[in-house]
Amino acid sequence: MSYVLGIDGGGTKTVCVLMNENQQVLGRGEAGPSNYQTLGIEATKQSIQQAIDRSILSANIDVRRDFKIEAICLGLAGVGRPKDIEIVQSLAKNLQFTKNLPADRSPQFQNRQTPNTIICSDSTLALVGGIGYPIGIAVIAGTGSIVCGQNSQGKTKRVGGWGYLLGDEGSGCNIAMRGLQAALKFHDGRGEFTTLAAKFQKHLCLNSLEELVEIVYRSGWGVKEIAALAPIVDRAAAEGDRIADAIINSAVAELTLATKTAISALFDRTAEFEIVIIGGVWNGEANCRDRFASAMVAIAPNATVILPRHEPAFGAGLLALNAAK
Repeated sequence: MSYVLGIDGGGTKTVCVLMNENQQVLGRGEAGPSNYQTLGIEATKQSIQQAIDRSILSANIDVRRDFKIEAICLGLAGVGRPKDIEIVQSLAKNLQFTKNLPADRSPQFQNRQTPNTIICSDSTLALVGGIGYPIGIAVIAGTGSIVCGQNSQGKTKRVGGWGYLLGDEGSGCNIAMRGLQAALKFHDGRGEFTTLAAKFQKHLCLNSLEELVEIVYRSGWGVKEIAALAPIVDRAAAEGDRIADAIINSAVAELTLATKTAISALFDRTAEFEIVIIGGVWNGEANCRDRFASAMVAIAPNATVILPRHEPAFGAGLLALNAAK
């Protein structure tokens, strides 16, 4: 029997699905993170291999009898530049069950691929898995943010995704940082009243907001730790805090602008297509989802805003199946 592997690798975990030609997921495995830029190549390879092994093990397939992987799709965070793709391509060749895959290359999703090995970004997987096929727009707003899309002619567009220092507008990290800044301005006496000051102080068990300096700068806080505070801003907005609500409105406006930019590059205004929204920002109490959907009516009246139909690893499996044809 022939199968494909779809792998979604990120900074938190790696997910692999084993799929047959009927798009059935026969096995699923999880392992540790696989962002080679932060972990290194060897640790990344180990996580991916563990996820592969666990997906095959969960399928209860006898690999000694007529078992063949026809294609593999690796979608990893931060992969987009040619150098990144070459590194991951080399890594894929050393994975068990993939050594016999061909090595020819042709462009797809603005990346390089072999006929049976696809290397792409995690945002591509989010689009394909979220909608179920590679046509439409994906608006990802989690720790970071990015918008990507593809039309029926194969044209692609990416907007944002520049990281928390250069962009990530509308992301959890951006929302949290703006909330912290607003709280500190109020604490100083140079900003309007906001309940965020008291909420952050209580949540972080601080005697004073001045202790934020110790926590953020001297305790090894990074993007994920800051982004984890975004729900506090969201909740404050839902409770009527004017400053928090303005931050949420601004985040939605930025995501709307990024989406409009992608739509303008790929679709006619009256075209029918789907926009899948992905990430924790959309799950809050301040109704970011409804605010965004309302804004889309004026931009693309025939577009439909949806939640993900499948996980990104499923999208990787679909891309692998397409490569195996």
